[in-house]
Amino acid sequence: MSSIKPSSDSAYQDFLRAIKSQVVQSRVGAARAVNRSLIEFYWSFGQLIVERQEALGWGKAVVERLSADLKQEFPEIKGFSPQNLWLIRQFYTEYQQTPNLQQLVGEIPWGHNILIMQRIKDEAARHYYLEATARLGWTRNVLLNQIKAGAYEVSLQDKSHNFKAVLPEYLAEQAEETLKSQYSLEFLGISQAVHERELERNLIARLKDFLIELGYGFCFIGNQYRLALGDNEYFLDLLFYHRFLKCLVAIELKTGRFRPEYAGKMDFYLEVLNDQERAPDDNPTIGIILCAEKDRLEVEFSLKSKANPIGVATYQLYPEVPEEYKGMLPTDDDWQKLLESALSEEETS
Repeated sequence: MSSIKPSSDSAYQDFLRAIKSQVVQSRVGAARAVNRSLIEFYWSFGQLIVERQEALGWGKAVVERLSADLKQEFPEIKGFSPQNLWLIRQFYTEYQQTPNLQQLVGEIPWGHNILIMQRIKDEAARHYYLEATARLGWTRNVLLNQIKAGAYEVSLQDKSHNFKAVLPEYLAEQAEETLKSQYSLEFLGISQAVHERELERNLIARLKDFLIELGYGFCFIGNQYRLALGDNEYFLDLLFYHRFLKCLVAIELKTGRFRPEYAGKMDFYLEVLNDQERAPDDNPTIGIILCAEKDRLEVEFSLKSKANPIGVATYQLYPEVPEEYKGMLPTDDDWQKLLESALSEEETS
């Protein structure tokens, strides 16, 4: 048998990669086919149980008896426990009136279906988690964490970012689900306007509460994080690592209204972080500008030319003002101007 010549080794490597890709695709396709077949079986099984109980007036005892008989007949097959038979019955009864969900349930594993069925009751929310799990390949733990973090509710918020323009599709969607439109900082107990550094100190002092508000997966690295470039040094307000996005997340705090120059500064920070701090297997670093107010159109145009993923969100320090009183109280921007004026007077006195 002749060996492959060095000159043709690259061609062989391309050939090997193509074969490996086909093997992986074949295995994934086979696994999906098996899963779809199992879900279809459970659907028919649940339908039979419901129809027989209704037609013949059988009570709950029939499920226990059926479980024992099936386990005796097919001892090598798992899934015939009384608990699973009740879940199979519930699966059919809960989805029989929602045809738009029946196709989606076959695209994800049974364990994922159970999790969604038991924890989510709203039809639109179920559609979101079923579709996202199938499309993004969430593990059961990731799905559970997304549910706990209220990913569906977050997805409904009006968000400002450029993720879709600068990140791969799968990562852009996960990043969007992580970002909130507004963050509630009422836990700080602040009743008046504060300077950015004071806001930062308060957040660090209540770091556990802030991490909960950010959402599951954020890990704190540091505040006033030093970045050096030549003879210059810069300090980033807050730096985190996100376990599921597998990337650094930089947060800049602004106690006033969003300004276009903030996007340029964040873009610069992200370039430095990617060059100096990003690990070889990390995804691109994401930036979040957290400000008191924002104009959506201004944010949109500010992010158009930026090469790095940046999101802009607002924060809420005080309880929501009733609708009838809105417009009668000073805005956060008004408070910021008053604060800056007071600080200026102190410095000149």
